[in-house]
Order: sequence, then structure tokens, then C-alpha cells
Amino acid sequence: MRATPSRKITVVGAGYVGSTCAQLSALKNLAKEIVLIDVLAGRPQGIALDLNQSAAIEGFQARVIGTNDWAETADSDVVIMTAGLPRKPGMSRSDLLETNGKIVRQVAEELRRRSPEAVVIVVTNPLDSMVTLMRHHTGFSARRVIGMAGVLDAARFAYFLAEATGTAPADVDAMVLGAHGDSMVPMARHCSINGVAAQDLLSEDTIGELAHRTKHGGAEIVALLKTGSAWYAPASASVAMAEAILHDAQRMLPCACLLGGEFGFDGLYMGVPAILGAGGVQRIVELSLTAEARALMQKTAGSIQADVATMRDLGLM
Repeated sequence: MRATPSRKITVVGAGYVGSTCAQLSALKNLAKEIVLIDVLAGRPQGIALDLNQSAAIEGFQARVIGTNDWAETADSDVVIMTAGLPRKPGMSRSDLLETNGKIVRQVAEELRRRSPEAVVIVVTNPLDSMVTLMRHHTGFSARRVIGMAGVLDAARFAYFLAEATGTAPADVDAMVLGAHGDSMVPMARHCSINGVAAQDLLSEDTIGELAHRTKHGGAEIVALLKTGSAWYAPASASVAMAEAILHDAQRMLPCACLLGGEFGFDGLYMGVPAILGAGGVQRIVELSLTAEARALMQKTAGSIQADVATMRDLGLM
């Protein structure tokens, strides 16, 4: 059994994504304390008690704390922000701007006071806009405020590629850039199955169909569930990022980072490959882009900029 490191993770929001993040963090023994906070009295406490009672079975040493009190989150090393309204059928991520923007602003103010050295991983949708808002209101360095998007989107693309090729998902490396939404940019030429280019195994049309399904992967699940959105894969993606940061793993993962000239964009949060380690983003990795991919990146940048402009009009920033 691995010793639990003397670290602290806070998960904001005790919905399906947040509670699964807490569970995965405990199973991986990522921290000594895992704080699950929510505005709903009793819910985080009940989930925490349930998770702690599984410790003897699963063999983890982490302690899960359920609370409604921000004081218990103080001095967190990593914060995973999941709180917010989920999408409903027919609703776009941008429809959530005002409601979730107010929640992110309130949480940012608490984090600035309680955990000024934390790395913040934003999961709340619309992702690229909410991570922009989180950094604006925390005032943290850009390397410590990042968005979970590309890890999830790439995992979806990888699963679809594995299905189509009859291979194990663990053997598939996929890459998705841009916004976490319908304008994301799946990078087919950067996808491989155990070193073999996906384009050598599948037709261009098939890869195009899988890329389209990836772009609408979240909406497909929302339509099937009817009363909620995905939670298992988003939680897995978030915890993978937290693990890379806490273990200083230097993993290259696609996530929403603040660009400073990379890919031709400045001052904009967008999904790009980044090296994650202690303290957050170590560096952004630039890829060579085809003319088509560059045009798609311009399009996805435009959708993000439009949402940021709307947030300013709403007085959120």
C-alpha cells in the first residue's frame, strides 16, 4: 500500500463529477485530505462518510471530508472546480455562461483567500470561458489556473479510434486542440495506435466521422441521459491532471492554458498540449499545423472570444 502524501485536494461541487473526483483521488491516495465542498447541506458530508467507509475495503489511507464551510478547504494544494449547472438536452455550453459564471466568481474569491498557492483545475462549463473567469478573479499565475478539456476530448477520440480499429483504448494516443465544445479541433495526423499512425489503419472518411462524433461526444451522452451530462470520463480526466501535478510527473496532456503567442494567439485560454508537473503548467508544446487545422483553430478562438466578450457585457469580469 502506498503511503498517503501529506497534501490536500479540494473538490468544489458534490455532484456526480465532483463526488467521482473525490473517489478517484482517494483510491489513488493522492492526498492525506480530500475535501468535498458543496452549498447543499448534508450532501458532501454524506458522500464523504460513504467514501470513508469504503477505505477498509479499497485499502486507501486518504481521509475524505465533506463540508459546506470554506474554512475547511484552507491551504489546498490542488482544487478541482466542478460546481455549476450541467447541460440539458438542446442546451449549449455557452447557455450556461451567466449562471455558472456567477458561481465561478464566488469560488474564485474564496480560493484567493483560503488557498492562495493552489493549482486550480476548472471543469465547469463552458470550460474555456470559466477558466478565463477563474484566473481573472483569483489573480493566480496562468500556470496555476488550467482547464480540463483536452484530456477528456482526446480520451473520447481515442475510444472511438480503438473501437474502429479493434484495438485496446490504452494503446491509442489521440490529440484534440481548441475549445471544449463543438468547435474543438481533433488532430487526426497526431493520432496513433501503439506507434502506428491512425491514418494508416483507417480511411480519411472514417477518421472524419470519428472526429465529428468526438466534437459532439458530450452532447451525445446528454441526449442519452436526458437528465444530466457525463461524469465518469470528466472525473477521470480531472484526476489524471491532478495526479500529474501532485506527482510532478511532467506528463504532456492537452488542457486549456493561457496562450502567450503560442499557435499565434495571445491572452486567450485554449486547449493545447502542455507539460504538467509541480505547480501546474511547466510549458506549452507547439505542434505544426496544416492550413486547415490553423483555420479551424482561428474558428475555435473566435467562439471563445465571443463568450469572453459576453461575460464582460454581463459584468462578470
